[in-house]
Amino acid sequence: MPLIDPFGRRLSYLRLSLTDRCNLRCRYCMVEEMDFLPRADVLTLEEIDRLAGLFIRLGTSRIRLTGGEPLVRAGAMELVRSLGRHVRSGALEELTLTTNGTMLYKHAAGLREAGVRRVNVSLDTLDPHKFRAITRWGKLDKVLGGIDAARDAGLVVKINMVALKGVNDDEVHRMVAWCGEQGFDLTFIELMPMGDTGFAPLDGPDPQDRFLPLARLRTELETRWNLEPSGHRTGGPARYMRVKETGGRIGFITPLTHGFCDGCTRVRLTCSGSLCLCLGQEDAVDLRTPLRRGDDDGQVMAVVRDAIRRKPKGHGFARPGGAVRRAISVTGG
Repeated sequence: MPLIDPFGRRLSYLRLSLTDRCNLRCRYCMVEEMDFLPRADVLTLEEIDRLAGLFIRLGTSRIRLTGGEPLVRAGAMELVRSLGRHVRSGALEELTLTTNGTMLYKHAAGLREAGVRRVNVSLDTLDPHKFRAITRWGKLDKVLGGIDAARDAGLVVKINMVALKGVNDDEVHRMVAWCGEQGFDLTFIELMPMGDTGFAPLDGPDPQDRFLPLARLRTELETRWNLEPSGHRTGGPARYMRVKETGGRIGFITPLTHGFCDGCTRVRLTCSGSLCLCLGQEDAVDLRTPLRRGDDDGQVMAVVRDAIRRKPKGHGFARPGGAVRRAISVTGG
């Protein structure tokens, strides 16, 4: 029996975090001096592999590996190769990865060989100085080199850009043009009120001062580009348009200004084994405890099924006090 929530939505998409650690400190995601989870609290690779297999048996057809930065996890590629067996058997329709791109130069070919066909790369600017300011210590050329390696390995690349008012909103036309030239889809994402990110050093006292509604961004794009409707879907929340001049696609993820919860097919599993039923809600269910006390597969799957009965109808980002204390890096992108 597939996983069906109380609102009739079939849950077939698992976002699976391998680690809360990252080699960058993007200001909207992390504070500079992070307190990471103790290693004993983090699922082992074997536990992650087992849970992924159980979700596939429960009807999951798509798995996206996330973090933190998933590729900084020791043994991450071993896990990817192991999960690839589900792609080869046909049990899993798609295995994908969200990454900051810094490790792709090393792992792109291995990802392709393991069964990954598509990667999302977080890239908020094409300006090296601005990139360093946003990420605190990142080097843009390393990420661009990783993107080239991914394309050369035969991976489909999509660029994710968080829209930040007064930070990178002057680059949206440049990013559309660059992605069109490179053959990459581009998705713009609204800034979400999650965690204590320490955004103040760049932005002033309130991180949400940098919130940019994507309707405003789209209006700006339409001063230069002809945007045409597209029926393209990837299983995620992005709504896509085709750029007539480039032939490329751009997507919009609008958790605050234009909800997409009615079509949600996703749950998230943190690296510590918490099943997050909604990105914008605090409620989560512990799967690490039943794993480590020796529950059999049927018992663990029963916990999952019971959890799905608690999945909310939608997130609460837009309501007063709707910020989520859990950081993006802990939840998984």
